[in-house]
Amino acid sequence: MKETLVIFTLLLLSIGFTSYSFAQVDDKLVVLHTNLGNITIEFFPQDAPNHVSNFIKLTESGFYDGTLFHRIIPNFMIQGGDPNTKNSEESTWGTGGPENLVKSEFNNIKHNRGIVSMARAADPDSAGSQFFIVHQDSNFLDEQYTVFGRIVTQESFDTLDKIASVQTKSKDIPIDIDQVRITKAEVVSRSQVSNLLVLDEPERVESTMNASSGNQLFESQPLDITFSAPAGWLLQQPEKTDSNTPDVVAVGPKNGLINPVISLTITDTNGKTLDEFVLEKNELLAQAVASGNLEIISQENTKINGKDSFVTNAQGTFQSNGESFQVEFNEIIISTPEKFYVFAYSNGIENFDDDLSKFQESVNSFSILSEQADNSQYSDFGSTNEGGGCLIATATYGSEMATQVQQLRELRDNKLLATESGAAFMAGFNQVYYSFSPAIADIERENPIFKEAVKITLVPLLYSLSLLNYADIDSEQELLAYGIGVIAMNIGMYFVAPAVIVYRMRK
Repeated sequence: MKETLVIFTLLLLSIGFTSYSFAQVDDKLVVLHTNLGNITIEFFPQDAPNHVSNFIKLTESGFYDGTLFHRIIPNFMIQGGDPNTKNSEESTWGTGGPENLVKSEFNNIKHNRGIVSMARAADPDSAGSQFFIVHQDSNFLDEQYTVFGRIVTQESFDTLDKIASVQTKSKDIPIDIDQVRITKAEVVSRSQVSNLLVLDEPERVESTMNASSGNQLFESQPLDITFSAPAGWLLQQPEKTDSNTPDVVAVGPKNGLINPVISLTITDTNGKTLDEFVLEKNELLAQAVASGNLEIISQENTKINGKDSFVTNAQGTFQSNGESFQVEFNEIIISTPEKFYVFAYSNGIENFDDDLSKFQESVNSFSILSEQADNSQYSDFGSTNEGGGCLIATATYGSEMATQVQQLRELRDNKLLATESGAAFMAGFNQVYYSFSPAIADIERENPIFKEAVKITLVPLLYSLSLLNYADIDSEQELLAYGIGVIAMNIGMYFVAPAVIVYRMRK
């Protein structure tokens, strides 16, 4: 009998998951030996399994032995892991790595002090061997680089501070390279390290919490979806081994014999209708029903958020490690012309109703991000507007710049609108901005080349505005001073400098 069905995948997840913990006695840790002290790293395999495996494999092969922390920026981070730093010219430092690259596993762990994250080029899937350790909280990196571990001893933090304080020259290269050389990197078991700190689970991005309901808000640009998951449940994105592997899984605490599980599996329609897709699934389910392992309780067509949907309720008896489990399932297929979104919930029969309402909340909160953008509900600097919407959101949507836009939105809400002058400025700005923004946003959707041109043009603006993230604004006067400075900078970049260049060219 095929077990690639979502319903059986969900069963295995619900039976197989135990309490999530970052501290397992037999975990593998890595110790980096340097002349300034040792750095001990523990890993987050649930959040970045491929990066953890890659780092451990490179360490075991001796790849990191003799490499340097070649880029050191105090109060930011120290970066190492480039094989070119063993003996090549300084001009090549920061460009080396293994042949095999690792695809991004961006997660919501914050880049706080002591976090170990993977360096990469502009391509999100370009990580190889280079990594960095955060010296001071650097949350502007969150969800843009793959966090895969953290340092876990007091000596590690002391060594981090020592390395961050060494003298550097141009390109943040250390002057005395012997101080910052990794003389040896070794894999050890957790039981071999006696001085581990007692650390809480890593802090995660606060924006994943819905303030009104307390639920976690899962949002993925690559998957083009967002939905809320129950607060406190473990959210993961399993490796996609086939089309029926869930894209997102939320595992809750046990109330009975097994953990409750909510999953979402996204499948291309490939031209199939919802009825055809349901028929295929029922043919496979029929095998489980015939074997006596599954009973279909009910099936019905319905509408969810205005989309055609299909709901299946089922119960089954399953064996695992010699034990029998009575499990109940609820599966909801949401249909669009391009995708089928399959939500599923499983729990023990006796405890099924305990979290059923949470599952229904998750399904009802589900939305497709691109549809939000098309409906002008994904605004940046002001309130939403009828028509084309925000030109900046439309230009940057789905790109690496979307995170910057989100940070600017938070800056607007937390700093700008918190002052009278800032709120007054935004009121006037919105009137002017939305007088032309919707029309440009519509052109961007119709003309991809124009959209790319607008996105490139916005780069200086977004970076200049991002400077306000580092400003300590405690008064109306400070806000006014910083605001005038940023406006003057943008006037210089967009008007004065081009005018001078054109004038000189014509002259």
